[in-house]
Amino acid sequence: MKAAVLEQYDKLIVKDVPLPGCGDNDAIVKVKACAVCGSDIRIYHYGNDRVKLPAVMGHEIAGEVVEAGKNVTRVKTGDRVAVGADVPCGVCYWCTNGMGTNCAINYAIGYQFPGGFQEYMVLNETTLNYGPVTYIPDSMSYDEAAIAEPLACAVNGLELARFSIGKSMCIIGLGPIGCMMLELSRVYGASLVFAAQRSKKRLEMAKSFLPDARFISTEEEDLVQIVMDETGGEGVDLAITTAGSVKAHADAIAMVRHRGFVNLFGGLKNQPALELDSNLIHYKECFVMGSHGSLPRHHKIAVDSIHKGYIHAKKYISKIFPLSDIQAAFDYHESRQGFKVIVRPST
Repeated sequence: MKAAVLEQYDKLIVKDVPLPGCGDNDAIVKVKACAVCGSDIRIYHYGNDRVKLPAVMGHEIAGEVVEAGKNVTRVKTGDRVAVGADVPCGVCYWCTNGMGTNCAINYAIGYQFPGGFQEYMVLNETTLNYGPVTYIPDSMSYDEAAIAEPLACAVNGLELARFSIGKSMCIIGLGPIGCMMLELSRVYGASLVFAAQRSKKRLEMAKSFLPDARFISTEEEDLVQIVMDETGGEGVDLAITTAGSVKAHADAIAMVRHRGFVNLFGGLKNQPALELDSNLIHYKECFVMGSHGSLPRHHKIAVDSIHKGYIHAKKYISKIFPLSDIQAAFDYHESRQGFKVIVRPST
């Protein structure tokens, strides 16, 4: 079979590799769609402590189960499934108490476990017992189902920030996750939504996801000033940074209202440390937190939200590439010309 193998940093080779074997407690999925994530790009360029080269990346996955081991009951041959990234170990304190994203082992598809940029992949025993493996309805395409993984991360972010009906929010960064937050704000019943983006082209692309949001170009406008002016000096109940920049994090803390939440969703990679006036947090009595990844139940919520039309998955898919053109898929993702890029390892 064909697989895209990261042999060294900046060297991704599509080549023939052996078909994976199916153990008694495993299942084999024929990968129909695997979306490119910013995390894949970072691993491609800089690596990751959990990824040992050579490696097969890819964690936004959908496909068909083509074989199941004799002890497997969770899936069967012919099942259409979406597969997420984060796999709880299932036995530590965090995993047994429903907080698997804090697991010290931090298993993930496309990291310790081979990912979806290959024609066939193994769902091992740990993934089948504890991981995000979600059935998808016949009416949902595999391309749409692959979008469930990043959507699950967005759901986790809003849940941890205790977002609910009637609250206001500001989303800083309008890439795919930011636009998912725009759509989710409607589902969650937001009263007022500010949406900020530096790139004017990306800002215009985002407007179709929630036309009545207050869109702000941070290249030309003072984001914090606008939010404070248009909320009567109160600020927003939730400021969430879907852009991983120091300025976004500082602005979020400056604009959150008293007793509000700041979710530093976008991690800071290869950037200076964040410096802030802690008195802002002290006197606002606000909650500054972060979120990353998702739990299997968030993945199921994400698939259900796409199926019910709450989230318009097709709108996020800008380009589709065969596995043989995965380098072009990575290049397109890095160009920021669109939103999500789908790689189809098999037909």
